[in-house]
Amino acid sequence: MNSENIDILIVNARIATMAGNTNDPQADMLGRIEDGALGIAGGKIAWLGAYEDVPEGMADNAKRLVDAGSAWVTPGLIDCHTHVIYGGDRAAEFNMRLNGVGYEEIARAGGGIVSTVTATREADEDDLLVQAFPRINALTSDGVTTMEIKSGYGLETETELRMLRAARRIGDFFSVDVQTSFLGAHAIPPEYKDNPDGYIDLVCQEMLPRAASEGLVDAVDAFCEGIAFSPDQVRRVFEAAKALGLPVKLHAEQLSDLKGAVLAAEFGALSVDHLEYIAQDGVDAMAKAGSVAVILPGAYYYLNETQKPPIQAFRDAGVPMAVSTDCNPGSSPLSSMLAAMNMACVLFQMTPDEVMLGATRYGAQALGLKDRGVLAVGQRADLACWLVDDLVELSYVMGARPLRWSMLAGSMREEEWEDWDEWEE
Repeated sequence: MNSENIDILIVNARIATMAGNTNDPQADMLGRIEDGALGIAGGKIAWLGAYEDVPEGMADNAKRLVDAGSAWVTPGLIDCHTHVIYGGDRAAEFNMRLNGVGYEEIARAGGGIVSTVTATREADEDDLLVQAFPRINALTSDGVTTMEIKSGYGLETETELRMLRAARRIGDFFSVDVQTSFLGAHAIPPEYKDNPDGYIDLVCQEMLPRAASEGLVDAVDAFCEGIAFSPDQVRRVFEAAKALGLPVKLHAEQLSDLKGAVLAAEFGALSVDHLEYIAQDGVDAMAKAGSVAVILPGAYYYLNETQKPPIQAFRDAGVPMAVSTDCNPGSSPLSSMLAAMNMACVLFQMTPDEVMLGATRYGAQALGLKDRGVLAVGQRADLACWLVDDLVELSYVMGARPLRWSMLAGSMREEEWEDWDEWEE
């Protein structure tokens, strides 16, 4: 390659490419390079390898030379399942739950998802953005460079569109790439409580086509559960998505086994999420379809659940596992990927290497993104640099902020760039 075209050369780095051997648990799954270097050109990785193999002249010709100080460099983290855009909060319900008040009683008192829907419908686009800023700032401070954001708290056309438009604007304010999921089939709105099929008509015939026509949808999601939508209703949503050429994903088997995972696999779903109650037929269907299992320990923890997702069954079947925050106001008000990684280890006995892969490589796969999640020549230069001695610390320590800097498509976050040693030609 032409070493004169390098924009940034990162040296003195310990690199984890996430492109190691994931089929052998005794192998290095993270693809570690102890004394590595990484060249970036045009926002992509142009060279990667051991420092001793850096091509002659590359360091002299690079526009910027960054000394990582023996810190670890990984792909930027990917939070592949969030609901960060919504109005209001549900803090009052926390006290109620701690005092033994059940979900149905909270809902009858005007709480639950209905309260979030009401507050979201009342908020304009700028209000939704401003309310989301602290959550997104927390996530990017944890090294997140790509995040998925769902709609689903409008449950009527204009508010769903407003949520998706707000999500598209996040990149104007933060160094993060946003992928959107249309989740109109999240819950039955109050005005359709006696006519859920009529609401699915609205989702399929008006809401989704309009959102897609505005370029607001990267994927289509739904919630298949007894308190939400049946497999037959979800099938209608997926058929509408398929007709529009949009990939699908699904909240499934969180509270019961309705065979949502089998349905999602039938449609080649990018991912199936939650999965605490999935049976072996669902695991096998996901393995055959290549769908990612998105593990969401925040909701399990916050709801004080007892049924764990079958991690070993996913391992045995070769189903890749992503880890995500599920950041939302009702069941997982969690704005830290590092905390989600810790929870996945402690609560579900995933290994630190598994959660690193789940927060990078498989998070990208869950979003259908092939240009990030691993470090390799030609991939986007979405990076995170960590002040830790061992990557295990990222899932071992809670409450620390070990991020030294992050980079999105070759662009360093400026507030961090100014704080660390850098040489510019």
